[in-house]
Amino acid sequence: MNYQPKGVEPASGQAQASWLASLLDRYFQISKFGSTIRTEILAGLTTFLAASYVIVVNPSILSHAGIPFSAGVTATVLVSFIGSCAMGLYARSPILVAPGMGINALFAYTMVVGAKVPLEIALGCVFWAGVLFTVMAFFNLRQTIIEAIPVDLRYGIACGIGLFIALIGFENAKFIIANPDTIVGLTTFNPVTLTFIAGFILTVALVVRKVPGAMMAGMILTTILSIPIGRWWGDGSAFSPDRPDVHTLVNWSGFSAAPDFSFIGQIDLVGALSLIYLPFIFVFLFTNFIEALSTFLGLAEAADLKDEQGLPRNIKQSMHVDAVAALISAPLGTSPATVYLESGAGIAQGGRTGLVALVAGLLFVPFLFLSPLLSLVPAVATAPVLILTGLFMSEPMSKIRWTDIDEAIPAFLAIVLIPLTFSITLGLSLAIIAYVLIKLVCGRAGDVKPVMWFVALLAAALIAQTQ
Repeated sequence: MNYQPKGVEPASGQAQASWLASLLDRYFQISKFGSTIRTEILAGLTTFLAASYVIVVNPSILSHAGIPFSAGVTATVLVSFIGSCAMGLYARSPILVAPGMGINALFAYTMVVGAKVPLEIALGCVFWAGVLFTVMAFFNLRQTIIEAIPVDLRYGIACGIGLFIALIGFENAKFIIANPDTIVGLTTFNPVTLTFIAGFILTVALVVRKVPGAMMAGMILTTILSIPIGRWWGDGSAFSPDRPDVHTLVNWSGFSAAPDFSFIGQIDLVGALSLIYLPFIFVFLFTNFIEALSTFLGLAEAADLKDEQGLPRNIKQSMHVDAVAALISAPLGTSPATVYLESGAGIAQGGRTGLVALVAGLLFVPFLFLSPLLSLVPAVATAPVLILTGLFMSEPMSKIRWTDIDEAIPAFLAIVLIPLTFSITLGLSLAIIAYVLIKLVCGRAGDVKPVMWFVALLAAALIAQTQ
């Protein structure tokens, strides 16, 4: 017989859930920022799905440098889990952290394959760049630079990143393709194109009707619509250039795969300090710095995630996490981690707090064992979400002071050059250089804060390194 003292009620599941909800709300200040726990969780799911391709794509790129694919998957998942959870819990920011795309290609193709740098030394260079990155973050050097960037240029960065994300979405759907006569062009309509259009219209309808989880639901619906491609109609082989025999968009490649920890700690810290490798260290440092800076500013301006000073909310703590995530990447066996543009998908879903990043980070953990399942979500399914994210991030364009030409031109250059160079780093670097030069020739050099001259010199050095 179960005896219960009078006046004492057993703890109910509902009471425990209420206590947990109250704890999450207080810690992440969810109500304060006009969100709900449900919205934050859905936004975390959306962010994860939008960025989940990194679990497969990053190891594929790293494999060209000699890192086993299975070890690359393990490193990618661990870095993404640690970085994103830290961003959520410590910085309380809704921004995902994972190994950076673009900088991984620099690591694999330019450094290891092209320059013949030994893999362990290349990882050592990544580590030392992370050390310098961390020093900059904890001594507030990055925050000082952010404060020096003029507000119109910040708006331009947000819009440029928005157009860049939209371009990636159209490219993922193979809706916009390369054209030797007109640079880019519209693809011919085919079953894949029609599937993308249908998925895009459905996602827009869900967003307009304010359906909870509209972005995530749009991805799921587009994935379902993609199942017939290569099976009953159409051909999806263009989406698998490494496997021309695969004609389907939605593929089943198994259920589970064991994690591979064999490459953890395979790093040469002493050899990386040789003078001949210093240029690579500084290229990693500045590339990661500019990309992270652009993403922080762009997402903050687009979603109004700013503090009383107009800076990205909790920027100091966010930069600490970003730097430490880059630092631990090399020992775990991957190129540097950075903050992710695809965080905009969750923010567009309504996510505003660190619970978004925490949910997204936790969702990486099962894929230490379940990475084959990601082949079920084709690139075309993420395209509508990325395009709509680009739309939402372009909102600050109306805030640019277009009549102040010396301020408007650098902002405009950021807007157009980020997508046209297909590089946030190059686009922003060129815009910063243009800003200081325009102020100089217009006799307004006094408007430029001293740190901006230094950043412009570093930007020029980075561009010279790419030539």
